[in-house]
Amino acid sequence: MANFNPEHKTVLDNMILGYPQIRPGKMFGFPAYYVGKKLCICLYEQGVGIKLPEQIAAKLLETDQNVIPFQPMGKSKMREWIQINLQRSEDYRKYQDVFDEAIRHLMAQQEK
Repeated sequence: MANFNPEHKTVLDNMILGYPQIRPGKMFGFPAYYVGKKLCICLYEQGVGIKLPEQIAAKLLETDQNVIPFQPMGKSKMREWIQINLQRSEDYRKYQDVFDEAIRHLMAQQEK
């Protein structure tokens, strides 16, 4: 059974399900959010995985102590993916601009 923080899901649902481009789904049994058919954001264990432009992901990995490479199920690091690990679910609201960027990034990929 997938292990994730349900409080994180409640906050993320409130933050991003209002976007008409976002649809909820699952990734490896974890709650996830898609733009079209592309995975954009997902809960994974005690954190949240996010797909971003490579340069933004790299900068966050260098500058934010809450950000680690996203490596679900022990897989290799993915250059456009990060994972944000926060104890308090409400603190994900401070990353609204990161979530917005992820959604814009996936929307732009859909248009290509």
